[in-house]
Amino acid sequence: MRKVNMHEAKTHLSRLVERAAKGEGFIIAKAGKPLVKVVPLSASEPAVPRRLGFLTGEVTVPDDFDRMGQDQIERQFHGSK
Repeated sequence: MRKVNMHEAKTHLSRLVERAAKGEGFIIAKAGKPLVKVVPLSASEPAVPRRLGFLTGEVTVPDDFDRMGQDQIERQFHGSK
């Protein structure tokens, strides 16, 4: 993403905003330190982090979950008994 200094942003704001509207976002920096990011409104919003426990009460895990398929796995690794 292109970085422009404050003076350049003030001088060429119309041109920069036009380019940003077409999808070329940019960062405005002051003394080399990034301050803001300009992106088009149509840009996708950052994904919302997934919450742990959002299916609480809707999904059940069997008590033998850690042993499910154990016989088949043993046969694949050790051959038939």
